[in-house]
Amino acid sequence: MRDLKSTKAMWLKGWLFLLIGVLSAGILLIENWSWRNAVLLALCVWGFCRAYYFAFYVIERWVDPKFKFSGLGHFLVHTWRRRSGR
Repeated sequence: MRDLKSTKAMWLKGWLFLLIGVLSAGILLIENWSWRNAVLLALCVWGFCRAYYFAFYVIERWVDPKFKFSGLGHFLVHTWRRRSGR
């Protein structure tokens, strides 16, 4: 797959991701409403956002600045190869 170059397409993609998240969270909470579920869902989203930030920003800036990752799969393959000594 080639790199996305269009600024409008990037904005659209970002808004669609936000829409998916809001709709899916809303459906989960409508079906199983409780404050406990709302807090756990918020913590889940926050935790995965921080992990994503770590995988790209922190790793690329401070752990291995010479390597650029194109996705989480690429990050996992790089980590696996680095640990196995390849």
